Formats: sequence, structure tokens, C-alpha cells
Amino acid sequence: MTLISKRLIFLAFMSFFLVACSTTDSGRAQLTMKSDAQLELDAKRNFEMMRENLPLVQDRATIDYVACVANALVDVMDDDAAQMYWELAIFNQPVVNATVMPGGKISVYAGLLSMVENQDQLASVLGHEMAHATARHTNERATRAEISDVGIDIAALILGGGYYNRTQGIYSAMKSAEDLGLNKPFSRLHETEADEIGLIYMARAGFDPRESVNLWKNMAAANQTKVPEMMSTHPSDESRLEAHISQLPEALVVYNQAKAEGREPDCQR
Repeated sequence: MTLISKRLIFLAFMSFFLVACSTTDSGRAQLTMKSDAQLELDAKRNFEMMRENLPLVQDRATIDYVACVANALVDVMDDDAAQMYWELAIFNQPVVNATVMPGGKISVYAGLLSMVENQDQLASVLGHEMAHATARHTNERATRAEISDVGIDIAALILGGGYYNRTQGIYSAMKSAEDLGLNKPFSRLHETEADEIGLIYMARAGFDPRESVNLWKNMAAANQTKVPEMMSTHPSDESRLEAHISQLPEALVVYNQAKAEGREPDCQR
């Protein structure tokens, strides 16, 4: 092994230690090294660009309805999450989706509002997406990608023996293996964690967590593309429903406590 190779491996190992440790609301330890401030700045720019280039819903009643649900969820979050500068935009597009970027930039698409049947189901979706932001999933994904890219570059260079074509072939093979063996399972972990945290958020705010199960049953029935779970960034519909149902007893305890405390959200379309 050459001196250069040894130095590269040393740098790769060092990169694993240049990270910050934190814990998500579900109690899972995570490693992050990207700047939250920079990610939030990038998200703010992207959010503003979307608002400038995509048609926005102008109906006041719809805006108030979605904002009512979002505000009820923010009101029960821990201090750091509650103090984010949350912003909401509802895009007049038929996509059945919602996203929350770092820093609390909430995007809801009009197609989603035709899928959810009540305030509780909307709270389930928004709670899930907001959990991605509060659990800093974007930062964690970016950190893992940066670390793994360094490792793959070094491994491909060493195993390729300095030959360009061989190095490129090894790099491509390792990237494919990483995607299937690391990236997709890690993404599914984030989705499952966001489901868990989001379900507690909605229950804590006084939204009925049982409606989350009904929502995902409807989503599963509407899903025409059944991608095998191991090939997907999301858990399968069946896995997701099972996880929701298994968490219901805990969520219902939180929900009943919220009702006893007088949390009665009344968000009407």
C-alpha cells in the first residue's frame, strides 16, 4: 500500500469522527455534520423559488384550514421545534403530497386535500412531514452521503489500482450496492421514524390517531405501483399499516391526555 493510499484511508476514518451526536424525538441517536444554518438557508431559497414559480391556492378557507392544523401541531412541539420559523404554502397542483423542508418550510399540494377526509387525517400527513424536519433527517442523509462518498472514492481508487476504467467500474458497482444496501433501508428508517413521531404529535395536539390508520388504508388502496419494499425509499403499505396499528395504544394514551387537558382542535374546511 502506498503512502498516499494510507493517507487517504486515514482521512476517511477521520471524517467519521467529525460529526455531531444528537437524539431524535423517538430516542434514536444520530450523527450529523452538515450545518443546519446552511441547510435551512438552502431550503428557504428553494421554498421562495417554488412560491414564485408554482400556482398557489388563493381560497382563504382552504388556507385557514391547513394553517389551523399546522398551528395546532406546532403548539405541542418541544421548544426548539416550536421556535422554528414555520412557513406554509399550498400549491394548486393535483399532486397528493406534502413536504417540510429544513427550518419549517411546509409545502402542501392541493391533490392531498382531495385525499384526506378530515382534520385528523391531514394532521397525520403534516405531523409525519414535520417530524422529518424536527428529527433533522435531511442533515443526517446529507452527512451519511458525504461520508460514504469519501469511502467509496477511496475504495474504488485502491481496488482499481490506478486504472481509470477499472476504478470507474468498481465505483459504479459500489454505488449501486450502497443504494440498495444502505440508502434505501436508511430512507425507510427515516420514514418509519417520522410516522412514529408524527403520530405522537397529532395525538398530543388532540387529533384522533385512529384516523391515521384509516388514511393509510385509503393511501394503500389508491397506490397502483406496488414497488417491492427492498427497492423502495418507503416502507411497504402493509408494513406501514402494521406499524401504525402497533403504535395506536401508546398514541391513544397521549390523545386521551390531550383531550383531558382541553385540546380540541376545530379546523374546518
